[in-house]
Amino acid sequence: MTARPRAVVIGAGISGLATAALLAREGYDTDVVEQQGHVGGRAATWEHDGFTFDLGPSWYLMPEVFDHFFRLCGTSSDAELDLVRLDPAYRVFFAGERSDGPPPVQDREGVTSVDVRTGRAHEAFEALEPGSRSRLEEYLASSREAYELALRHFLYSTFARPTTLLRRELLRHAPRLGRLLTTSLERFVADRFTDPRARQVLGYPAVFLGTSPERAPSLYHLMSHADLTEGVLYPRGGFGAVIDAVLRCATRAGVRVRTSARVTAVRTTELEGARGRGPRHRVVGVELAGGEVIEADLVVGAGDLHHLETALLPPHLATYPERWWRRRDPGPGAVLVHLGVRGRVPELTHHSMFFTRDWRANFDAVLGAHPQVPDPASFYVCAPSRTDDGLAPAEHENLFVLVPVPADEALGRGGLDGGGDPAVERVADAAIATLASWAGVPDLAERVVVRRTVGPTDFAHDLSSWRGGALGPAHTLRQSAFLRGRNVSARVDGLLYAGGSTLPGIGLPMCLISAELVVKRLRGETSGAPLPEPAGVGHEVPA
Repeated sequence: MTARPRAVVIGAGISGLATAALLAREGYDTDVVEQQGHVGGRAATWEHDGFTFDLGPSWYLMPEVFDHFFRLCGTSSDAELDLVRLDPAYRVFFAGERSDGPPPVQDREGVTSVDVRTGRAHEAFEALEPGSRSRLEEYLASSREAYELALRHFLYSTFARPTTLLRRELLRHAPRLGRLLTTSLERFVADRFTDPRARQVLGYPAVFLGTSPERAPSLYHLMSHADLTEGVLYPRGGFGAVIDAVLRCATRAGVRVRTSARVTAVRTTELEGARGRGPRHRVVGVELAGGEVIEADLVVGAGDLHHLETALLPPHLATYPERWWRRRDPGPGAVLVHLGVRGRVPELTHHSMFFTRDWRANFDAVLGAHPQVPDPASFYVCAPSRTDDGLAPAEHENLFVLVPVPADEALGRGGLDGGGDPAVERVADAAIATLASWAGVPDLAERVVVRRTVGPTDFAHDLSSWRGGALGPAHTLRQSAFLRGRNVSARVDGLLYAGGSTLPGIGLPMCLISAELVVKRLRGETSGAPLPEPAGVGHEVPA
């Protein structure tokens, strides 16, 4: 009997676990090796004193991508997750702008807030900019068209063949795509809305893409379809429940997962008679700290691409050497603050955004030529215990605060109870004070019973993240679609990539798609469509 081909996946984040699950279903004998003592990567969880905190992703968008992945694994989202639709989808607090509009805008000492509801976003926009309903409807129709086009032609494509971009539908849309790619999201929104707060709501999705509205192509207005039209869901139990579900898919398929197993090198052998620009070596396995070697016919790097290419391969075998990264934009870093709060905080919804008045200055501080911590800073707060009581003790709240900062390891580490490096703790203190003031919770700091911070150095150390970035390479024009790092090595046969550093990009849905793109590479599948789903699956959970 012929032995099954062996695969090793580096990294047990969502992309690594998903890739392993699909490879096992393709017939590979698959191991996942993870340097940390737990699975999840950026989507891991932390439990302390009865609180459960998600350490990273907190928005469940693009549910059809999750649905498709689970069906590929012979199950379904309904079988694996308990999903709740959020209403409102989120609340936004604005500084320094007053409105004469009708509710739902609230006004507190120069701070206004508005609730954004799925399918009823026009109510919020009418409050911010009276008379804007028809323009919003046109904007959302455009975002839906761009979203569907991306799903059909870009997100599920490996761009292995140049002819991928010559399909009839794409050629028909070429003039419009050209305009969307060469116009910034900031300009695209400003041409349609005048109120700065309405512009902020529509421009903020650029942050999910690791960039700013000024730097993101307006094609990414498709993100507004995801949150304003499709809606925002939440998996009960937090995003650890999503990781657990993907892990189940992997282990059911026979995948072995090893934690506290740090890869120090990708092992290769030189191909006999290799010439030209094709692969000159092929993988034979990975080496772990301590010297153990796991042999493999296929290696998938599902962690940080910069780390794999510059630390795990010799320079002459790197497809993306250090000089390539010097010309790239790492996107923002982040200071994360996990707060366990005594008493309830009804002033917050599940998702809340806090936007400063000088929007451009905020982004320039984080992403500009002379990066610095913005002061004041815009930030995001997730209060999942508003939806899920199981994440905090009775009559307590679980708050997750994310403050974008430059991707700069020099800002330092976080810590428990204010024990992080001074620059990180100052960012946390400022965000807590602003949250308390703007939301009208003056005693918030006094009610904090658990406090933990995470800084850029933690991202670099724990996740091997390039420059301590929080998300991955920014989705600027030259770092999107076929201009982003490809998912296969040009130098080493049998070495592929998955995760937010490569195609199609940042975010949990994109990471699931990246796992599927590995399979498409192996099959030689060059279409832009998702893989066909097995017939008759998606309703029963395999034993």
